[in-house]
Amino acid sequence: QVQLVESGGGLVQPGGSLRLSCAASGSTGIIFKGMGWYRQAPGKERELIAEFLRFGRTNYADSVKGRVTITGDFAKNMVLLQMNSLKPEDTAIYYCNAFSPVGVQYWGQGTQVTVSS
Repeated sequence: QVQLVESGGGLVQPGGSLRLSCAASGSTGIIFKGMGWYRQAPGKERELIAEFLRFGRTNYADSVKGRVTITGDFAKNMVLLQMNSLKPEDTAIYYCNAFSPVGVQYWGQGTQVTVSS
């Protein structure tokens, strides 16, 4: 069974940086079409903030463009999210996501990111 394991969340001051990582376990032989990160703030819907697709394609939400970089390695089934210039409105639970070529979705358990002075 595939599990996505996240790490790297925490408390950071405004303007600071964090790097989130996610690796799939129990996934010997699985091929993902894409991996990415979503976030959900209190009282808001979960939103896609960045995704990493095969052939090096990436997509970013407008709210994080220029501040966030996603990189990945499909051979290792892992994805990294480097977040810079963090703002209080970036505070949320961040979820790692992966999906197969036929659309099966996998989710991590989430990691809390809090931006506060």
